Amino acid sequence: MSTRKLISSGSAFESTMGYSRAVAQGDWCFVSGTTGYDYATMTMPDSIADQARNCFKTISNALEQAGFSLSDTVRVQYTVSDKALVDELIPALGEFLSDIRPAATMVIADLIKPEMKVEIEITAFKG
Repeated sequence: MSTRKLISSGSAFESTMGYSRAVAQGDWCFVSGTTGYDYATMTMPDSIADQARNCFKTISNALEQAGFSLSDTVRVQYTVSDKALVDELIPALGEFLSDIRPAATMVIADLIKPEMKVEIEITAFKG
């Protein structure tokens, strides 16, 4: 039986809401929906592209703590707060995933705080 490893980014949301930034078990790592905060400063950039870059920084750090890398990504879900922002977002997504090309879903929906424009969730597998 494989060991379950819980990863935290140190966000207050994690302890308050009762979740982990990522959960790794065996060959799988599931990274929770991640928004664009810079967790070092708890600031949120205005640009959706910069928010996405922060998402990938946080996600990459969580994956590395779990013994994975972004290149192990097999599935990604994007939640975007406004379809008018998608064109601005797409190049930033390509910066991180154009060579990996995971299965992907994009949903347009409200996020829990008005400054949040994108949330990214990743599943990684190394088998």
